[in-house]
Amino acid sequence: MDTVSEASMYRQFEEDLDKLRTRLIRMGSLAEEQVELAFRAMLEGNTALAQLVIERDDKVDNLDLKIDKHVQRIVALSQPVARDLRLLLAAIKINNEFERIGDYAVIVARLAFDPQTPQLAERTGMERITKATYTMVKASLDAFVEGDAELAKHVLATDDIVDSLEREISAALIAQMEADTSLIKSGTRLVIGLHNIERIADRATNIAENVIFWAQAQTVRHQHLQGDVPPLESAEPESSSEADPQ
Repeated sequence: MDTVSEASMYRQFEEDLDKLRTRLIRMGSLAEEQVELAFRAMLEGNTALAQLVIERDDKVDNLDLKIDKHVQRIVALSQPVARDLRLLLAAIKINNEFERIGDYAVIVARLAFDPQTPQLAERTGMERITKATYTMVKASLDAFVEGDAELAKHVLATDDIVDSLEREISAALIAQMEADTSLIKSGTRLVIGLHNIERIADRATNIAENVIFWAQAQTVRHQHLQGDVPPLESAEPESSSEADPQ
């Protein structure tokens, strides 16, 4: 193969990678917006927002398929190595995580159709876990956009906060149902929704792990972070005194 052909193939490869990054950023932005809208819909009982989240899910699914095919095309036509190969491997996983985040957002948004949801959410302080989880999703996307492994590590360190909030709020919801059995149906739905919020945080953690793999060639799990890595500052929970089991 002559030098001109090699240069042309390399330019095409770089263009394909740039297009892949652009599509992944679009996918991440769409997933982030879905999460933000779903949380607002649930907390406010806003059924119009909930319906918007549900209707936009097809966009997430369609972009997911396009990205998968794009990665397959690059691998089939090129022989990526080192950082470029890591990007492709990470892209497959990150794309899947964003798609799953979109699925969980739809489940959370549907809670808005239960008129008991906003009151129960306020009594048990659910806004705290939605704030922490959204912060993780946004930061995981930012970490990918910037190739920022250090920011990704802060995302990993935040996962324990969300896990703790899930346990605390779940207990508060159970207390509400025990105090008023008419809330059992709505409360049970919220407990399930709460678990899906925690799963969104888990997916953000997975994205952060893949950013670290891509940027630093390291396989890291949040349980094995080296050194004192603090959680994301804006995800720190406020006092739980707002939760009212009465």
